[in-house]
Amino acid sequence: MTVKDAAQRWNVTERLVQRLCAEGRIEGAVKFGRSWGVPVNARKPNDPRRADSALRATPPRPRRVPGSLAGLMPLMNTPFAPGTCAEFVDSLAPGSRRDIAQAEFYYFSGRPQEAVAAATRYLASEDFDTRLSACLICAYANLPLGRIDRAKHALEAARGAIAAASEEAPQLRAAEAFIAQTASVLLHLPTPEGLPRAQDVLPLLPPGLRAFACYVQAHAIYLAGDYAQSLGIAQTALMTQEDVYPIPSIYLHLIAVMDLMSMRETDRAREHLLAAWELARPDDLIQAFGEHHGLLGGMLEAELKPWWPEDFKRIIAITYRFSAGWRRIHNPATSDDVADDLTTTEFAASMLAARGWTNQEIARHMGVSVNTVKSYISRSLAKLGVKRRQDLGRFMLS
Repeated sequence: MTVKDAAQRWNVTERLVQRLCAEGRIEGAVKFGRSWGVPVNARKPNDPRRADSALRATPPRPRRVPGSLAGLMPLMNTPFAPGTCAEFVDSLAPGSRRDIAQAEFYYFSGRPQEAVAAATRYLASEDFDTRLSACLICAYANLPLGRIDRAKHALEAARGAIAAASEEAPQLRAAEAFIAQTASVLLHLPTPEGLPRAQDVLPLLPPGLRAFACYVQAHAIYLAGDYAQSLGIAQTALMTQEDVYPIPSIYLHLIAVMDLMSMRETDRAREHLLAAWELARPDDLIQAFGEHHGLLGGMLEAELKPWWPEDFKRIIAITYRFSAGWRRIHNPATSDDVADDLTTTEFAASMLAARGWTNQEIARHMGVSVNTVKSYISRSLAKLGVKRRQDLGRFMLS
């Protein structure tokens, strides 16, 4: 039977059937061109991203392994089914672990004020994982609030907590390297010397953080311009997860979108964007989309805006808040000026123009007229004080 027949029989999307075939999870499936043939007697594989009734009744708990940092960022380290995020948080016993998971939920759903309020009281916790989680949440949640000094202070507090504890637990150097590398890649802050290499850190991290660390590594390689290698890291991390960890998986799919748009493979980029959205939307985990908007090459305008206009508006609001704080750290730290007065649509169009797209290609991709694209590019050039499309690239971090 066709992919469409299987999707109708199993009550899932055709895209999901294609993905299950590609992952080898449907026995006997055979590829024909760009699609698949599915045996008529094939059974629907269990999809770890979707919640059946048992999952919803008993949300999974993160695996705790003594000394393995398994208590760090409990929500990121949990393979909950989409739509059960709030249930998982509520299933935790009242106390610090539950409060930290709630703070994570606030942050990743675009509510930084609530995230900071929930995490701040644990900045001096005696429990190492709790204190470190609180520092990380406050570091990144204070950025969109414009509290740059507090964000930097929280990062320093995280490093200080690790330095104090690592004498008794050397494996905590993995956490130190993870935090420093994340800040270096995502905030463009200097990396301290003497830290373990990324490939040495990954095996020491729990599964959720390991997947997010792969995203950070892929992002660094993306910034270096090796889009194929970056894509390979993201896809490998997605395929090798024993369970689907929604939060790091969203970030991995988005870095794949960035790579594929840079390689001008829009169809594959669309698949990854919609896979990220399928993971995010049931729990409103929209923060990552706002953080990456400018690097997604107009994909949000093309794929989310027409069908989810209210969600798109909230994502754009996150983009403006996060970008303002990010630039206040990035620009002074690197001496590079990233465009700070373009609208999100102007930035998206300029990003594509900087990559060599024509006005016609940009218009077709973003679903607007050629004249509208010309207007976007003209305004961007004027605001940035440059005359040629080729000069846009240095403002785009593309």
